[in-house]
Amino acid sequence: MARAYTVGAVALALDVTAKWIDNVLSHHTLRGVAQERQGVSRKVNPEGLLQLALAIILIEDLEIPTSSALSLANTLNENGGSLKTPAGISIELDLAAIRARLETRLAQAVEIAPVPRRGRPPHSNSRPSSKTGRLD
Repeated sequence: MARAYTVGAVALALDVTAKWIDNVLSHHTLRGVAQERQGVSRKVNPEGLLQLALAIILIEDLEIPTSSALSLANTLNENGGSLKTPAGISIELDLAAIRARLETRLAQAVEIAPVPRRGRPPHSNSRPSSKTGRLD
């Protein structure tokens, strides 16, 4: 099974906010993203990370909407980083260089990204139990 990363680590690696990643993942279905039920944190594998990275490049350089960028990123990824439209527009991306840059940034991000705590806070044994709720 491929390694999967938290939204926080992905956000650090891509130099965007975790909120932006969360919003994109909430509104769009991406291959390589494990989205389960409510209360279970999302996990992004390297395939999903690459699609998000390509989409960010397209959004910043071509100023296209996120949904279009994600679709185009998926097509570019499937075609080895190149695309030629029927009108003759060519787009070429060096996927190997982008992957190498992502691996470096992801290694750094994993070291500093906090692992989110889920569920209720741990029960403290230092307080006396007050089952009746009365103040003593």
